[in-house]
Amino acid sequence: MNAAVGAALDAAAARLAAAGVDSARLDARVLLGHVLGVDPGTLALRRGDVLAPDAAGRYEALVARRAAREPTAYIVGHREFWSLDFRVTPDVLIPRPDSETLVETALALFADREAALDVLDLGTGSGCLLLAVLHERPRSRGIGIDASAGAIAVATANAARLGLAGRANFVMRNWADYRGGPFDLILSNPPYIRVGELAGLAPEVRVHEPVAALAAGADGLDAYRSLAGILPVLLKPLGRAVVEIGAGQAAEAESCLSAGGLRPVARRRDLAGVERCLVLAQSGRQ
Repeated sequence: MNAAVGAALDAAAARLAAAGVDSARLDARVLLGHVLGVDPGTLALRRGDVLAPDAAGRYEALVARRAAREPTAYIVGHREFWSLDFRVTPDVLIPRPDSETLVETALALFADREAALDVLDLGTGSGCLLLAVLHERPRSRGIGIDASAGAIAVATANAARLGLAGRANFVMRNWADYRGGPFDLILSNPPYIRVGELAGLAPEVRVHEPVAALAAGADGLDAYRSLAGILPVLLKPLGRAVVEIGAGQAAEAESCLSAGGLRPVARRRDLAGVERCLVLAQSGRQ
């Protein structure tokens, strides 16, 4: 007997909850929406619909992957960020809402929508930071740098799907070796987790997301030390760098970056009230 949509959702949510998935019911809807090719929000109106056997089989396979704690974004292959749809794979971090704080901060710093900015994104991953800013500043152009060939491929694909390929270029390189610019705006969401903390992360992160994009040495500050050596050279005299930080890292990250010749300008909090990013300028500049 074929199952109804509602029964399939309820069973999947129960299975995911039993596996320790916090967002079990939401993920059950997202996965079934992906299988059926519909907005997950519409499924509440379709609970009595019959789920065809082939769809039920595909749904079961996706639920099994999620129950094994594979992230939903990797299973469906995309994630929303800044109201834009980004392709994601295990080559890149899954974009988080917290990181939208960097986009909000950058746009506030350069409030003129017609500004023709030169933008750099260091450790670009999916390209979400750079592409979100370019989407809001249509006369601006940017470069994304990442050491991962897989990440560069994902970011390049995202630029194309968002209609931004003509204004965004992605380059595979270690950021310490990059010598372009200078830039009006530099964005970076660097790794900042202490290596010793990796084992305590949720399996979705610890097992599936790229470790190189997560961990930054014993104290979590190695990436900031690296950025301190290059940001002053890459910034225009009146440019600004907007750098993501982990919870409780503001003072230590500022100290690392100041040692390289940068001046802290501001800290910005995310929606949860956590200090999430630093704004920096060249030392001695306004």
